[in-house]
This record gives sequence, C-alpha cells and structure tokens, in this order.
Amino acid sequence: MSEEPSPSGAAREEAADEVRASDADAWATACAEDLQAEKARRRTQHGTPPGSAADELKKLVDAVAEKLSDVRSPLLGAVAGPAAQQVVRQVVQQAKDAVEPVIERNPDVFDHLAAAGNELLAAYRSAVQAQERRWTGRDDQGDPRDQDARRDGGDDAGPGERIDLD
Repeated sequence: MSEEPSPSGAAREEAADEVRASDADAWATACAEDLQAEKARRRTQHGTPPGSAADELKKLVDAVAEKLSDVRSPLLGAVAGPAAQQVVRQVVQQAKDAVEPVIERNPDVFDHLAAAGNELLAAYRSAVQAQERRWTGRDDQGDPRDQDARRDGGDDAGPGERIDLD
C-alpha cells in the first residue's frame, strides 16, 4: 500500500476546473481556427468583401485626395504651378483631418445612411418601373385611367378612337 494521502475534495475540484478551462480554451481555439479557414476560403472564392460604409468613405477620401494632389493645372502656368499645388495639398489635408475624426466617432451612422440610401434607391426604382409599364402600354388593361368613355366600342374592330368632327 502506498503512503501517499489521497487528494482532498478541494484539490480534486481545482484539477477538474483546470481540465474544463483547458477544454473550453481548446473549443474556442478550434472554433477560431475554423472561422479563419472559412473566411480565407470565402476570400479566395469571392474576393475581399467590402468594408463598412465608414471604411469605404475613408478609402474614397484618400483616393480623391491623392488624385487632387497629383493634378497639375495648366491654367495657372509654370510659375504659379508649384505654389498652387502646395495650396491644393494643404486644402486636401485639412479636409481629410476634418472628415476622419467624424468617421471614426460615428461609423454606425454611415452604415445607417448607406442602408437608407439603398431603401430610397429601391423606392425610386419601383416608382420608375411602374411608370414605365404605364408608358409602354404593357399594362393598359389593368389601368382604370385608360378605360374611359373616349374609346369607341362600336362597329369597327380597329384600335382607333372615334373623333366627332361636328
């Protein structure tokens, strides 16, 4: 028989907690690895997904700033060219400095504005399609405004309207 004392209940419970914690960490690690693998697979299959509206606005501001900084104005001539280019760079940098803190403080606002813009676009598209259907005459029979007394349902079978010349 061994002379070692059996572990107390508290020691056994502590060891079990460590095993549970390591199991939870292993599960979280495995889930994170699976998520990363799935994201990589989707990136290769579909390309890089667009960022949030705030990130896209930052990219737009950077691209416009870069293009404006590179523009050389032939209207200002060779003498004023470098000075004017420096002024343009300063104005662009000031605009970026003013816009970036607003974007960073309120990124959700830009996501909401993008969603609202999509909804407005969908409403506009629906209205235009309905109007185009009316104009092209594809939906004439269903439109009550086109079913008035001007149409002559008389003897001839032609599509024309009767015009009274008296």
